[in-house]
Amino acid sequence: MIILFNKPFNVLSQFTDKEGRKTLADFIPFKNVYPAGRLDYDSEGLVVLTDDGKLQNLISDPKNKMPKTYWVQVEGIPDDQALNNLRKGVLLKNGITKPAKVKLINEPKVWERIPPVRFRKNIPTRWLELTITEGRNRQVRRMTAAVGFPTLRLIRYAVGEWNIKNIAIGSYKKI
Repeated sequence: MIILFNKPFNVLSQFTDKEGRKTLADFIPFKNVYPAGRLDYDSEGLVVLTDDGKLQNLISDPKNKMPKTYWVQVEGIPDDQALNNLRKGVLLKNGITKPAKVKLINEPKVWERIPPVRFRKNIPTRWLELTITEGRNRQVRRMTAAVGFPTLRLIRYAVGEWNIKNIAIGSYKKI
C-alpha cells in the first residue's frame, strides 16, 4: 500500500509524540504504514507512507538518489550566482551537497499556511523550485541560507514520480 499525504505545517512525520503535538496519527487511519523518510515539523507537503519495507528503503536511502522536489519561498530575490551555487553544490557544516536542480518560479497556487509566514515589508520574497537527491537534516533550508536567501516557507511537492497535485492540505490519497 502507498499513501500520499499532504502534511500541514507543524505536524510531525511520525505517529506518536510525547509532547502532544499533531502527528500522522491525527490524519492517517491506516495501521502498519510508515513514512518513507521525514519532512520537518515546520515544513509542508508530500510524505509518502507505505507498508512495504523495500519500497520504504528505496525512497528514503540516499544511496538510491530518489529526487525530491520542493517549492521554496525565500527572503530576497536570488541572483544568478546564488542559483548557480545551488546547482554546483553548497558547502554546509557536514560537507558539500550534491548539485541541485533549481529555477525561479511564480508563486504556486497553494493553501494558506496557518500561522502565516512573517514578512518584512521592505524585503521582497521569491519562490524557487529545487530538486535534490540527498536528504540531510534541514538540507534545503541550510542550502538557501548558505547562498544568502533564507527559507521562509518550504513545501515538498514531489518524491520521485509522486506529487501533491490534487491532494488538499491535511488529506491523503491511497494508491
